[in-house]
Amino acid sequence: MDLSSLDGRMPARGGITENVSAHGARVMVGMPLPMDLRVTVRSMLGSLRSRARVVYCERMTNGLFAVGLELFATVGEWIIPGTMPATAPGKPA
Repeated sequence: MDLSSLDGRMPARGGITENVSAHGARVMVGMPLPMDLRVTVRSMLGSLRSRARVVYCERMTNGLFAVGLELFATVGEWIIPGTMPATAPGKPA
């Protein structure tokens, strides 16, 4: 997945999706992200596009950062390898 700030100050960064639900996602990234940062989310697999807000950022023992995202205005499908597509909120499965 790609994350970039809405204001353009943070260039797109890649992340690994750990889990996703209709209203949020947990992703692993290489650099910390500040709380309440508004970002644009784009899935690399599937067609999901969303705006999101960083709700937490935790440093993990492997040096990566676990970031919790609250998703807004989501469209498309988020595909995690080995699973069925997750349909955006309000869309029939």
